[in-house]
Amino acid sequence: MNQISEWVLIIMEKFGYLGIIFAMFAENVFPPIPSELIMPAAGFAVARGDLNLIMVILAGTLGSVLGALPLYYLGRIFNKERLIIFTEKYGKYVFVKPEDILSSNDWFNKHGKKAVFFGRMVPGIRSLISIPAGMNQMPMLSFLALTALGSSIWTTLLTLAGYHFGKNYELIETILAPYSKIFLLLAVVIIIGWLVKRRLFH
Repeated sequence: MNQISEWVLIIMEKFGYLGIIFAMFAENVFPPIPSELIMPAAGFAVARGDLNLIMVILAGTLGSVLGALPLYYLGRIFNKERLIIFTEKYGKYVFVKPEDILSSNDWFNKHGKKAVFFGRMVPGIRSLISIPAGMNQMPMLSFLALTALGSSIWTTLLTLAGYHFGKNYELIETILAPYSKIFLLLAVVIIIGWLVKRRLFH
């Protein structure tokens, strides 16, 4: 059992549902702490009879929603206007123009709800999706609702997986780890490809 696994189990044993909320909050603010380990561990605790399944899912979802807020507000601080000013001064060094910022803002306005909802269920980017939502000033109620809905599905699946795998719940993180890297790499490739396309055809 690795150190993170031990930390997760200690938090849950000492603080129960509050420990799950805290762990999932930390997972969103500090992405290296994986939900793929936290919620399956909680599912294992349910299988042992230590915790209630519904309460575990609710606690995990609440922690995810609370953890999404700091990154959302970070995006609000570095809003579209500040990014435009930045790209006007330094954009030529990173091959980004103010027009690129405006175009990406329009894209998020069209597809932002889908991105926030589905992004909550994608390993590797589920935490980071809050930043563009804040940058594009997505309405708070919509952001919270979509975050809660997407996170509830993700936490439910991981909790049930941990319940099924029992004491071998750590296998879930091992299984999902390659997909986390693939999804993160794919997101980077899509962004770079979009910027290159903008440079070549505009």
